[in-house]
This record gives sequence, structure tokens and C-alpha cells, in this order.
Amino acid sequence: MIGPAALFIGVFVLIPMALTIWLSFQDWSTQTPFGTARFVGLRNYHDIFSQLSVGRDFKAALRNTALYTALSVALLLPLSVLLGLLVHQRTVPGGQVLRTILFASYMVPMIAVALVWSKLFAPTEGPLNQILGWAGIGPQPWLSSPTTALYALVLLNVWQQIGYFTVLAVAGLTQIPAPLYEAARIDGAGPVQAFFGVTLPLLRRTLLFSTVISIINAVQVFEPVALITQGGPAGSTNVLTYHIRRVGIERSDGGLGSAMAVTLMLALIVAVTAIFALYRRGDRA
Repeated sequence: MIGPAALFIGVFVLIPMALTIWLSFQDWSTQTPFGTARFVGLRNYHDIFSQLSVGRDFKAALRNTALYTALSVALLLPLSVLLGLLVHQRTVPGGQVLRTILFASYMVPMIAVALVWSKLFAPTEGPLNQILGWAGIGPQPWLSSPTTALYALVLLNVWQQIGYFTVLAVAGLTQIPAPLYEAARIDGAGPVQAFFGVTLPLLRRTLLFSTVISIINAVQVFEPVALITQGGPAGSTNVLTYHIRRVGIERSDGGLGSAMAVTLMLALIVAVTAIFALYRRGDRA
């Protein structure tokens, strides 16, 4: 019964992963057959962590990816919990409608979202700058300034992902027994105390899952960068996925690009493992 699924995973996941790891130790141009690959050991890994231009570009892309991921997670988790509480409250009218509207943003393809938000960020006719103009604030260079371009992409990601994580938060809230809140009220706990004493501790598993998924989604960002900024301005939005594509496809350096992809995978594994370790330590405490 699991044969078709195992075959699918093997062909489209395990084999490409093994091939990428093998290529990371090779000097190979994507313009030539695999048979022309030449074993160079750890040279590709040495180059991406060296002081050469290759290493500097990789480290800059790594910093951009880390900042993009950290900001996305820091915004998505609390906002999803707050919106989840709002949607979950039965006294709030239109909760089901609000949940549908929030989740609809996640169902829109990222390509369409990127094209729409590029217009929202437009310097003169963009609605965001027009709203700021009503408040007496001059137009902002959302995508044309190295200091704001990455943050603009973070806002795009949060808007597109918030509906999905809100639904996860609502699913976690529905699993919290109502008698616990009644007991908290009897003990004199207010809404804030009930949130920190009952809701938040019992949402730990949901928040763990949301944290892991939001990190994976943020690290894999590609379409907004490719469609809106192309890594600019001045490399401020050159994240690792786009940089790997640029090195491996545009520069035809398959070995170096594969080494970067493997490094990204290892960094993601380390980050997720650390999150699980912190979660288990919290459970033991």
C-alpha cells in the first residue's frame, strides 16, 4: 500500500537529494553532462565560507535569509494567536467569515500575490504610499532602498501566510477544554491571566508546529525575490534560494550551487533540531 508513495518520495525527493550532495563535491558546469563532473573534495564548501567574492556573496545571502526568517516568524506567531483568539470567540460576529477571508489569502498563488504587492509598493501610484500621504508622510522607497526592501518582502510574506497559521491556532484553541477556563475564573483569574496561565501553555504543541513550518516556508522564499526585486537593490534581498539559483543556473556552476544548497539544508536541520530541543527542555521543566 505504501509502495506508490515510497516510489514517489524516492524519485522526487531522495534521489535528487543524494545527487545534490554528490554534486557538492564535484566541479561541474550545468551546461555539460554529469559525466564531465570532476571530484574536488571540500573545495566548494571552502569557497563559500572563504573571504573570496563567492564566500562574501554567500554570507550576505545567508544573513538576508536569517533576517527574513526571524522577522517573518516573530510577526506570524503572535499575530496568528491574536487573530485565532478573535476568530475563536463565539461572541464575535462573523467569526466564520473572518476565518474564510484570512485563509483565502493563503490559497492565492504566490506569483499572483507578488505581482499585486509590487503594485501596492509602487513609489507614486501605490496605495500604501497614498495612504501615508493622507497622514502627511512622504512616499517611501519600499522596494528601491536597501534599508526597506527586505522588510517589504517580510510584510508580503506575513500577509500571505497569516491565514494558514491562524487556522492552526484556531485548531489548537478548540482542543483546550472549557472547564479549565471556568476553573481559572473561579480562582479569580482575569482574561490576561487566563491567557498566560491556560491558553498559552496548552498551545505549546501548536506553536511548535507553527514555528517549524513558518521557518521552513520563510527559508524557501523565492518567487517574491525573483519577480519583484531580483535580489536587489544592492543585494539587500538576495536570499539563499535565489542566490543558489543564480550560481547554479545563471553562472552554470552546479557544484558550487549544490554545496550552497546542502549547507542551507544542514542549517535548516540544525535550527529545527534546536527548536525541538528547547521544546523538550521546557516540557521537562
